[in-house]
Amino acid sequence: MEHSREREIQALISMVDDPDPAVFDEIATKIVGYGPNAYPFVEDALLTTPENALRSRLEAISRKILFNRLASDLARWTKQGQINLLEAWLHVARYFDPGLNEQEVQKAIEAIRKDVWLELNENLTALEQIKVFNHVFYDLHRFSGNIEDYHNPDNSLVHKVLEKRSGNPLSIGIIYMLVATSVDMPVAGINLPEHFVLAYMGDRLDANKMEIEKDNALFYINAFSGGAVFSTQEINEFLLKLGMEPLAAFFSPCANRDIVIRMLNNLMIAYEQMGEKERVRGFEALRDSL
Repeated sequence: MEHSREREIQALISMVDDPDPAVFDEIATKIVGYGPNAYPFVEDALLTTPENALRSRLEAISRKILFNRLASDLARWTKQGQINLLEAWLHVARYFDPGLNEQEVQKAIEAIRKDVWLELNENLTALEQIKVFNHVFYDLHRFSGNIEDYHNPDNSLVHKVLEKRSGNPLSIGIIYMLVATSVDMPVAGINLPEHFVLAYMGDRLDANKMEIEKDNALFYINAFSGGAVFSTQEINEFLLKLGMEPLAAFFSPCANRDIVIRMLNNLMIAYEQMGEKERVRGFEALRDSL
């Protein structure tokens, strides 16, 4: 049965050069219908195909197979409760790099976590913890915001960000948050308009009510700008400059799904800049499905 399926896929690939567009569409649909099983055969064909119309057809089929897998993976992730943010990010990265080594990604994040853990102790205040974290994250591991090539799609891919130690506000913020939570620092994502930031969550005293308020943002962190700490008032001022109402959602932790949606928006913007309308439409449909 396995060999029969392989022969069918290979036979279909051999007919991809059919001059009739309607026939090609039917062939492409059948190949894509085999899902990830067809991907290695399409890639093998690409290795021996020069830059021409046939190659463009094979590349389009390859992208469609990978995109369908991404849509399926994210749909399954959503049904699982969207708990593991890194899992969803890896799904997105695999669309661009099917050979992505997930263990290497995990190992790179673990190396940062270990260095942070070694520097922390139980007697540090929240601000002192962030100071220690920032030293390890920015000074030792050299993470920084990519200002010069801000809209590069690589800035949204976990393995590229870990490799280059550079990314956009969202990707730098996600890695910061993943490492921080892995050492029990209560850092959460804040889905501000125009800029993704973080919050250090904790309990605080409401001086007017003389009551302890639980799970409040004690302060905010700009991971894109060296882990700079700022206040609620500064968020208010930021929103005022944008002409936006200070909604509660702009001050409170967002869901992992919202973070993934923002990631897809960033990729849409990147491909709009590059004029790749097909990819923009694909990511837009995927975003809307979430």
